[in-house]
Amino acid sequence: MEVSLYNIKKSYGDKNILNISELKIKKGKVTGLIGQNGVGKTTLLNIVAGLDSDFNGVVKYDGKQLSKSILKEMTIVFQRPKLLARSVYENIEYPLKLRKIPKHKRKKMVNEIMNRFEINYLKDAMATNLSGGESQKVSIARGMVFNPKLLILDEPTSNLDSKSVSIIEKEIVNMKREKGTTVIIVTHDPKQIEKICDEVICLQDGKVFF
Repeated sequence: MEVSLYNIKKSYGDKNILNISELKIKKGKVTGLIGQNGVGKTTLLNIVAGLDSDFNGVVKYDGKQLSKSILKEMTIVFQRPKLLARSVYENIEYPLKLRKIPKHKRKKMVNEIMNRFEINYLKDAMATNLSGGESQKVSIARGMVFNPKLLILDEPTSNLDSKSVSIIEKEIVNMKREKGTTVIIVTHDPKQIEKICDEVICLQDGKVFF
């Protein structure tokens, strides 16, 4: 999914947060979004994800305006995981149920991604009892399980150990290669940018630089 932004302006009171004349996120690429804290990276992600409509400008997805059908084809994973007070399995299964995937297919898809993420031992654990790193891995797995066309990640590996980071990075690259997924990732890790990103956008003073 290609994402195109035109004349995006966003303010909080008298403070201008975003002033982007034009930005295109290329289809089937991993685009890294970098910049200092407080420059508006998360605000930009929320606009792209359709979570913030209080802005001026236009956002298009493969040339189309945001709609319910487009929303079903994308997801955002927040830096602080937002999990349901249910089991790990039920959390990962949830987006599949929303999209009315048959139960036998849901089971296969959930088990497959838990194996790839090496979290199958957490299958029956309650999400409320997980560590920060475990919660983050479950949250990312939930975001990836339905193979979205657009995957938005806000510092997804900030709470993870090096082994888990490698697993997540591998899954991001594989999803791009195998499914043609468009990925936008906020990261402060130069090595991660070099390893997985095809494009890098720097956000500074509300504007984007390449």
